[in-house]
Amino acid sequence: MSARRQRLDVHRALNTVAVALIVIVQVYPLAWLFLTALRTEQDFASSNPFSLPGEVTLDNFARAFETGNLGLNILNSLAVTMGANVLIVLLGMMAAYALEVLGFRLRGAVRAIFLVGIIVPVQIALVPLFIDYASVGLLDTHASMIVPLAGFALPMSIYLFSAFYHYIPGETYEAASLDGAGPYRIFGQITFPLSLNTIVTIVLVNSIFIWNDFIFANTFVLSDGLKTIPLGLQNYIGAMGNVDWTATFAAVCVTITPLMLVFLVLNKAMIQGLESGAAKG
Repeated sequence: MSARRQRLDVHRALNTVAVALIVIVQVYPLAWLFLTALRTEQDFASSNPFSLPGEVTLDNFARAFETGNLGLNILNSLAVTMGANVLIVLLGMMAAYALEVLGFRLRGAVRAIFLVGIIVPVQIALVPLFIDYASVGLLDTHASMIVPLAGFALPMSIYLFSAFYHYIPGETYEAASLDGAGPYRIFGQITFPLSLNTIVTIVLVNSIFIWNDFIFANTFVLSDGLKTIPLGLQNYIGAMGNVDWTATFAAVCVTITPLMLVFLVLNKAMIQGLESGAAKG
């Protein structure tokens, strides 16, 4: 027993060390980012950039809004993120509902086609989409970013919703049908409420990628008024490639803080959504 306890203690110690290292690797960059955003330009330029702040100032945050259109960039990113998530959730839920609940011939083939979209790289769509947008007048609009972001996120959304709907008892739908409920009522009163945790999961996961998207915004946005946050950070690059680093770090802090707070508040629902879909599947 003593030898077994010693092995368990060693395993616990190794697990603790591994978790501590993971936390340090994840937390240190964020801590360094926030501390650097509080340093003066002179302190950052004259001393070790990884040292603690010699002087603390909030001027970097004011300069971040003065140098670039940070407020407008945040609004554009918010509009794109919300629009793409609405499409991802609605279309993903409806597709998964048709595949798993309503059922139809060749639904397995349709599901396979959707899942193939997971492995398609986004880069191959840039040139065709640019040409199509230019021909129909969608270039340099919010929709030019929302449509491809939603389209490339749909396969995973459909997979997670399908995995969850597959394990909803069929008796639930049969009882609703016997009470006279049609497919639309079943979807609105049964399927949708049961899907809330999965919806939160999909929204949070996709919001991180949409909020930080650069490739679609850089390709389809031409005017300064529609720039999202990743494009707006280029405003802090001055003449001869000089970068106002402390203002840039302050801008990054402002832009990532809302997403972090939302994630911390809703992380339990996200974990439950993953468990209800992926673990059961």
